[in-house]
Amino acid sequence: MALTREEVLKVAKLSMLEFKESEIMGLQSELNDILEFVSKLDEANVEGIEPMTQVNDIYNSFREDKIIDSLTKEEAIKNAPDKVDGTFAVPRTVSEN
Repeated sequence: MALTREEVLKVAKLSMLEFKESEIMGLQSELNDILEFVSKLDEANVEGIEPMTQVNDIYNSFREDKIIDSLTKEEAIKNAPDKVDGTFAVPRTVSEN
């Protein structure tokens, strides 16, 4: 399944990325190459292979909880470039629409 130009533009918009008109065709080609490569996984014979959720045998490797000193609120935000009411202020990254 090859991505159309419109689908590439939609992915770019959803990713909040902007591309020059001259970059879109190259991006479309690169994304289609990636999809073609990944589709080769469909050719792999996985009969009899159990699905896995981990690549190693470690299961629930928990550490003991220890209470340790941490930063105060004032120490945590003292070097923040922008603060509002004692909290970090960051630029909006998601539009309201």
